[in-house]
Amino acid sequence: MLPMRKIIAEMAGYVPGFQPNESGWIKLNTNENPYPPSPKVAEAILAEVAGDGANLRKYPDAGSKEARRAAAELYGVDPSWVIMANGSDELLNNLIRAFAGEGEEIAYIHPSYSYYLTLANIQGARVRTFGLTDELQIADFPARYEGKLFFLTSPNAPLGFRFTNSYIAEIATRCAGVLVVDEAYVDFADHNAMDLVKEHENVVITRTFSKSYALAGMRLGLAVARPEVIQALDKIRDHYHLDRLALVAATAALKDQDYLQMTVNRVRETRDWFCSELRKIGYRIEPSHTNFVFAEPPDRCGQRVYDGLYARKILVRYFSDPLLKHGLRISMGTREEMETTLAAMVEIG
Repeated sequence: MLPMRKIIAEMAGYVPGFQPNESGWIKLNTNENPYPPSPKVAEAILAEVAGDGANLRKYPDAGSKEARRAAAELYGVDPSWVIMANGSDELLNNLIRAFAGEGEEIAYIHPSYSYYLTLANIQGARVRTFGLTDELQIADFPARYEGKLFFLTSPNAPLGFRFTNSYIAEIATRCAGVLVVDEAYVDFADHNAMDLVKEHENVVITRTFSKSYALAGMRLGLAVARPEVIQALDKIRDHYHLDRLALVAATAALKDQDYLQMTVNRVRETRDWFCSELRKIGYRIEPSHTNFVFAEPPDRCGQRVYDGLYARKILVRYFSDPLLKHGLRISMGTREEMETTLAAMVEIG
């Protein structure tokens, strides 16, 4: 028997959304952007491989300096407050590695991003979860939380609501350790918590390029935090963790905010229309600040509707978790895709 760590041998791995191999599916299960990234991203990538592609023989910039500068300018901070990453998942992983030793506690809200559990298990950290009240605040959160890290997904996935900045600030003052505000979907919301990084030394903001920037295939993320936190994350990341093409893609995407806002607005318009139409046929939907909705059918049987959509080659996300099985998480596709999905849901009943 190989001497594998017991926790790794026994833990369940994270299961990502199903990726069909055949054509003809409407894919609304992994919160991808239905529109392509900025044209400037493709231009930057093509320029990087121009000619005989000789640039690819050289290692990328280990410090991601240009991308960090672009992000720092956008968010109004010094580049020393920014780190780039191989998807925001790398950041979540390295934050646990940096702040929580084996047997030390991290916490998050349930339901939210289930990958926090996997990452904590790998590190051997203890996990504590908090529920939600009917008012969508954290249930039974202590006056002083002594854990090493608290992950706050805002806007929440898979439910779609967001916490107010005043509430996030209050939670920050109640955390003895680090408050990680996971803003994977925040570009689809009206407000973000970026200013709280400057006001609270224990706040870290993480972002991804997979959703609003339509770069899920490039695996890009970033974090904004105090320089001492960024320095710690720099110590433990892989030394060449982003390739040359990802770096130029990130920089180009960050600099084209006009395109970002145009595509975000299209997704939001489709989302708001889709929510309105679903409510007309009896679905309950929490107001969404993301590029998806969590939709509860009238009979509260998410599996039934999921199966009906799957039979029609429409993929959405169903969770068997007792807190979520009454509904479905449905990513926003194009308006045409959502019209087809709505017609199918009407037919399914």
